[in-house]
Amino acid sequence: MSDLTPQSDAPTPTTDKITQAARETIYLCNFRVSVDGEWLCLRELNDISLTPDPEPAHEDPKDPIAIERLNLMNMAKLSIKGLIESALNLGRTLDSDYAPLQQFFVVMEHCLKHGLKSKKTFLGQNKSFWGPLELVEKLTPEAGEITASVKDLPGLKTPLGRGRAWLRLALMQKKLSDYMKTIINRKDLLSEFYEANALMMEEEGAVIAGLLVGLNVIDANLCMKGEDLDSQVGVIDFSMYLKDGSHSSKSPEGDGQITAILDQKNYVEELNRHLSASVNNLQAKVDALEKSNTKLTEELAVANNRIITLQEEVERVKEESSYLVESSRKVSRQDGSADGQVLGEARKQLKEETQLRLDVEKELEVQIGMKQEMELSMKMLEKDICEKHDALVELRQQLEELRSVNQEMLHRSQSSETGVKQKNEVISRLEEKTNQMASAIKQMEISEKDLVRHARSLSSAAGKLLQKP
Repeated sequence: MSDLTPQSDAPTPTTDKITQAARETIYLCNFRVSVDGEWLCLRELNDISLTPDPEPAHEDPKDPIAIERLNLMNMAKLSIKGLIESALNLGRTLDSDYAPLQQFFVVMEHCLKHGLKSKKTFLGQNKSFWGPLELVEKLTPEAGEITASVKDLPGLKTPLGRGRAWLRLALMQKKLSDYMKTIINRKDLLSEFYEANALMMEEEGAVIAGLLVGLNVIDANLCMKGEDLDSQVGVIDFSMYLKDGSHSSKSPEGDGQITAILDQKNYVEELNRHLSASVNNLQAKVDALEKSNTKLTEELAVANNRIITLQEEVERVKEESSYLVESSRKVSRQDGSADGQVLGEARKQLKEETQLRLDVEKELEVQIGMKQEMELSMKMLEKDICEKHDALVELRQQLEELRSVNQEMLHRSQSSETGVKQKNEVISRLEEKTNQMASAIKQMEISEKDLVRHARSLSSAAGKLLQKP
């Protein structure tokens, strides 16, 4: 292989070589491939007057090599356009079994094979486009990963298989257009592999490289393990692009309705994801409320223990006060002339005990009132939690209904146009359910905020109660 320095242009091939290449090609040289709107037209050259298309003035319009290049360019246009439109309508990642994608690789293979020079080997002459593709690694270092991956793939024994694998990996990497532009701009290096009038050496190659930019909008996931890329026969299926009466009978209204249904399906899926997130948030809030409920229950148990302790202290104070009254009466009876100071101290102690008893009774009443309030709030919290749980169950049921309707829409979108009206009705019902669910969620959020505020006030009251000596 030559180095990467610019070289002089290769000499023009002789008439014998051109004639031999025209015999070896597999293209329809007796027909002109043209594009009529979105369709492919094949016209026999003998039936039409050959007026030159917008081609360079120095080319002969009857040159079979020029006709081959023009045919391949038009086929590439139709293949790329059909692949992009079908992939966007499909709305999912493409795989190896997708027919338009397979036809695209076949067309690209023919484009790369056009005008290849034959190389003599021990097994005879060999034509492979793997050699030009290997140049990309030297011109663009980031393409080295693709080349290394192709060489490491098991089961690839021929250069043709490696070239096909390289095209698939470049498409998945969304760099196929950049790599093709890189090698087309270096015609001095391509002259080692291609004839001077090959597609890759002319303007048609640059046009195809520009068209490949549109493939960056599609996603492909191609599994090449177990796929026999060495022995596949690349044949262009013209039936996918030729005009047919059955195609002309289709109206664009059906495509528009299918597109609208797919958009609505995507909207429902997005709404489904939002509802799932809302249900998860509500579930987390309910869990938090249950935790706060458990905490309030523990605080209520502590308050009950405190009330029992205060009641025991009240009983003890009552017994002590009654004992003091009886002892004072006994003392007054036995010794009427006792010291007045001792009696005054006893009365003072009695007043203190009485005041302590009153204070304890007041505190007991306050504790009992708070206990009743906490029990009432606990009942209200339990009732609200039950209501929220029922609402969550209902939301989950509606979510399951939405998922089932979503799957039904997915199947119906692939069916005929007769199901379009039914899908519109289903979508309207889904929108009504969505609005109802949105209003229900808003009401639940408002009630939840009130419950949280009430729970915070209860927790603050319980904290103040526990802080008292």
